Amino acid sequence: MTLLSRLKERLGFGSSNSYYEEDFGNTGDYVEVETGKGAPVAKKSKIMVKPFVIEDFADVKDTLDALRDGYTIALVNIKPLREKDIIELKRAINKIKKTCDAIEGDIAGFGEDWIVVTPSFAEIYRNTQTEELKE
Repeated sequence: MTLLSRLKERLGFGSSNSYYEEDFGNTGDYVEVETGKGAPVAKKSKIMVKPFVIEDFADVKDTLDALRDGYTIALVNIKPLREKDIIELKRAINKIKKTCDAIEGDIAGFGEDWIVVTPSFAEIYRNTQTEELKE
């Protein structure tokens, strides 16, 4: 055996019993690589549209935390609090508006029972005909 052949064998090249085959059980021309399908994927990579229900002023905290995270568009049902206490509802909406302004997001109501709040990367479409009717 020549010096070059022995060197190749020691380095794992040209040997039928290379350390690749011993370590990975691979006898073919390629090595299968685990794709990591079972590994958790970072949730921050996707935008989530999440519904929230505000029954009490304290329920605003969950909505605000999700908005501050920056990857959540919040659909907020305000009907339970509106039926319960209109003053608390105004206080809750003002709190959401302040947070929305701080994150440079957008907020709008649709219907009497829902508001939508988006982070800075999203904008809420407003129909010009609807705006004219409100004025």
